[in-house]
Amino acid sequence: MYKQTLYKILPDHIKPKVLKRINRYKKWEYGYNDEHDMVVISRTGEIGEVYEIQNLKIALPKAQEVHEFKENRWTLFDYPKELKRIKTVFDWREYPEDFKEKYYDYIDNEFKRREEGFWYINKDIPTYLTGTHYMYLQWSKIDVGQPDFRESNRLFFIFWEACRADSRCYGMSYLKNRRSGFSFMASGECVNMATISTDARFGILSKSGSDAKKMFTDKVVPISVNYPFFFKPIQDGMDRPKTELAYRVPASKFTRRSITSLDKAEDLAGLDTTIDWKNTGDNAYDGEKLKLLVHDESGKWERPNNILNNWRVTKTTLRLGSKVIGKCMMGSTSNALDKGGANFKKLYYDSDVTKRNSNGQTRSGLYSLFIPMEWNYEGYIDSYGVPVFDTPNKATKDPHGTPIKIGVIEYWQNEVDGLKGDQDGLNEFYRQFPRTEEHAFRDEAKSSLFNLTKIYEQIDWNADSKINNTVTQGNFQWVNGVKDSSVIFTPNSSGRFFISWIPSSNLQNKLIIKQGTKYPGNEHMGAFGCDSYDISGTVDGRGSNGALHGLTKFSMENHPPNHFFLEYIARPQTAEIFFEDVLMACIFYGMPILCENNKPRLLYYFKRRGYRGYSMNRPDKIYNKLSVTEREIGGIPNSSEDIKQAHAAAIESYIDEYIGLKVNGNYGDMYFQRTLEDWAKFNINNRTTHDASISSGLAIMACNKNKYRPNPVVERKVYDLGIKKFNNKGSMSKIIQ
Repeated sequence: MYKQTLYKILPDHIKPKVLKRINRYKKWEYGYNDEHDMVVISRTGEIGEVYEIQNLKIALPKAQEVHEFKENRWTLFDYPKELKRIKTVFDWREYPEDFKEKYYDYIDNEFKRREEGFWYINKDIPTYLTGTHYMYLQWSKIDVGQPDFRESNRLFFIFWEACRADSRCYGMSYLKNRRSGFSFMASGECVNMATISTDARFGILSKSGSDAKKMFTDKVVPISVNYPFFFKPIQDGMDRPKTELAYRVPASKFTRRSITSLDKAEDLAGLDTTIDWKNTGDNAYDGEKLKLLVHDESGKWERPNNILNNWRVTKTTLRLGSKVIGKCMMGSTSNALDKGGANFKKLYYDSDVTKRNSNGQTRSGLYSLFIPMEWNYEGYIDSYGVPVFDTPNKATKDPHGTPIKIGVIEYWQNEVDGLKGDQDGLNEFYRQFPRTEEHAFRDEAKSSLFNLTKIYEQIDWNADSKINNTVTQGNFQWVNGVKDSSVIFTPNSSGRFFISWIPSSNLQNKLIIKQGTKYPGNEHMGAFGCDSYDISGTVDGRGSNGALHGLTKFSMENHPPNHFFLEYIARPQTAEIFFEDVLMACIFYGMPILCENNKPRLLYYFKRRGYRGYSMNRPDKIYNKLSVTEREIGGIPNSSEDIKQAHAAAIESYIDEYIGLKVNGNYGDMYFQRTLEDWAKFNINNRTTHDASISSGLAIMACNKNKYRPNPVVERKVYDLGIKKFNNKGSMSKIIQ
C-alpha cells in the first residue's frame, strides 16, 4: 500500500506542560515562534497539533466548536434566500431592524470563520480549514460551480497561511501538477485579501499578458461578483472590468455595534484597494507597493522573459526596508529546462526552508512546496476529499458520485508504460503530472549532450526497482584508527559514500610494493576518477563538492564488469577529511585513481602519505613526455580542449553501451541517481558545476587508458651490414652492385 508522506504530525514538538500553560492564558501569538522554531497560524491564542509540511513546522489552532455535517464530510452551507436578494450594504440598510436582527449572528459567524478558520468532522476526523480555505470552499465560484474539498488543498492553504504569518517569508513557490486548482485558489485568496485591505495593491502575472488578463477576467472578477453583500465592498466602474478591479466602499463586520445610520457612499471611507494584471516582463510592477502578487505559470516564462530577473524586481515591491509588507503566491508546472524551466527550478530550490541566511530567510525569500500528482489528480479523489492511492477493494465514489475503479498510482503507471517508446512524450507527462521533484523538472531528450533517453530509462528503472536494497551508504575508516594499516567499510545512514559492490575479503586492501613504493593490487579490476578541491571553505559556503567514482572493468575476477560501484559527492568540513576519504577508498579497493591536477593538493597528499603509486599518470602521453609536476604527482589537466572532448566522449560511449535498456532486453546496473541526473544536465562549456560528471568521466577514462595511449612514431633507417649479394649465373659469380 502507498503510504502518504506529504506531512507529519509532531506530537512532542512542545513540552505538554508548556503547551498547557500557554494555552490556558491564550498567549500564543500569530507568526513565527523563535523559541520553538515553528510558525503559529492560530489567531485564538491557543494551539493544538504541530504539522511539518516540507520541513516547515506549523502550529494549528486548538480545535474548538467542531461542526458535524450530516454526511460526515464537507458540505456547502445554505445561503439564506432572504440575504441572496440583498446586493449591497446600502440595500441592507433599507431593511427593517427586526429583519436584520435575525441575521446578525449568521453574518458574525461568517466573519469569524473567515478570520479564525473552521473546524468540522471529515470521515470521523476533526479537520481544520484556514479562513482562506473556508472562503474558497464556501464563497468562491469556479468554472465547475463550487470547489470540492481536497485534502491536498487543505495542506496547501495551511502552508500558505504559514507563509503569510511568517515575517521572514515573502510567500511561496509551489511546484504543482496540471489541473491542480492553483489558479482558482490564488484568485480566491486575491479577492479575499483585497476585500479586507485598505489602501492596498494586488497584482497578477502569468507566462503572458493574455494569460494574466484571462485569469483576472475569468477567475478573479467572477469570484468577486459572487461574494455575499456583507463581504463585498462597493466597487468603482464596471461590474465586470477587464483591466482593474477597484474597491471603494468597505464591507464592515455586521454587528449591532457597528451598524451606523450612514447610507451615502460619499460618507463612507473608501478602501482604495485595486486588483489588476500586467503584461509579462522583467520589470512588471517595478516601483510599486504590493500587498499580494499572484504569480501564475512561473515555470513557463520563455526567453526573452526571465522569471529570476522578474522576481529580483518584484521582490522589492513586497518590502519596505527590511520589513516584509506583502506576499507572493507563486505556482506552476515546469516547462522543459531551456523553455523557462531551468530558471523556475533554480527559484524553487533557492526557496528551501532548511537553507537560510543569517537573517533567517531563504535564498529567494520564498518557501518551496511540492505536492505530488497522486494527491491532487482529478477523478481519483473520493467523496471525503482523500486521494485514492491504491485500487479500491470496495465501492468508492468521487464527490460527484462517479465510481473510482482503480487507484491513481496504477492509473499513472499505466500512462507511463504507454509512453515508454516516446521519451519526449514521457518527459512531458512527467512534467505535467510529477510524482517527484525530479519528474517535475524533466528535460527534453534533444537538449542534452548525452543520450537523455537512455539516462531517463535508467533513472526510471532504478526508481521502479527500489535500488535502496542495492546501494549501501556509509564511511571508510582505518582499523582501530591506525592510519596506513587496513581500511574497513562501515554502513552509516549519514555516511558520505554510496556503494553497490565490494571485493571479496582476499582482495580488500590489496597492494603491491615495488622498490619501496606502494602500488594498487587490483588495478586489473577497475579504477577511480576524482574531481577534487583545494580550499576547505568558501566565503559564501557555496563551494563545489568533491566527487569520487569507482568503476570496474572486465577481468577474470568474480566481479560485475563495467559497473559503477561507488559514488561520493560531498564537501566535508575540511579538505583534509576529503583527501583521507579518497585515499581510504583507493586502498580498500586496491585500485588507482585518475584525478585532475589543476587542483593538486589531493595528489600531493597521496605522495606525502607514500601512495604516489596509486595516482595514475595522464594516459594520453608517454612517460618521457610528461612535465616535471606530472611526473612528480601524476594526474591529468582539465585545460586541454582535447582532454575535454575525450572526457565527454568517454561518458557518451559508456551511456550508449551500458545505460538504460540494452540490446539484450536488460537494464543497466548504474544505480547512482545523482550521477545520472548530473549527466542529464551536463554542459561541456560549463563543467565546473558538474562534479559528478567530471569524476565519473575520469573513472571511465582510467579504466580505458589504453585507448588514449599515443602511438610513437617509429623511424626506420637502412644500415649497410657489409654483406654482398652475388649473381651466380654462368661460369663465374659476379657481385651485384
